[in-house]
Amino acid sequence: MIDIVEPAIRSRMMAAITSRNTKPELIVRKSLHARGFRYRLHDKKLPGKPDIVLPKYRVAIEVRGCFWHRHLCKDFKWPKTRKQFWKEKLETNQRRDIQNRKTLENLGWRVLVVWECAIRSKTPEEISVLMDTVSKWIKNSSPIRDIPS
Repeated sequence: MIDIVEPAIRSRMMAAITSRNTKPELIVRKSLHARGFRYRLHDKKLPGKPDIVLPKYRVAIEVRGCFWHRHLCKDFKWPKTRKQFWKEKLETNQRRDIQNRKTLENLGWRVLVVWECAIRSKTPEEISVLMDTVSKWIKNSSPIRDIPS
């Protein structure tokens, strides 16, 4: 399918996508707060400035977009233009994610990744069940994990 938007406009649209305070991140934050958790946002003292940091539990939560972090779920699709650019960009993002996670683990932090596809198009009840699982994980000392779709 051909892009119906001019390249300059598409470039501006892509540049306008924010990396903080995304809808999935806000849903996770609101759910954690409703369950009594208090947290910091984008702590600059930690590698990768995790989206949500719960110092009391030594937990860092990353809420990742499936496209930008190349989650190989049903929602991820390679762009049809500038293929080499996007391949390098997304692979660099993945390598940085892996390095930040390893560094956090070595510092004694537990890391949880919540993927956008785990939240997008879900009912409030489904999100509540997911967040109950996240809440239990935070409170115990389970190993590191991802929350997929």
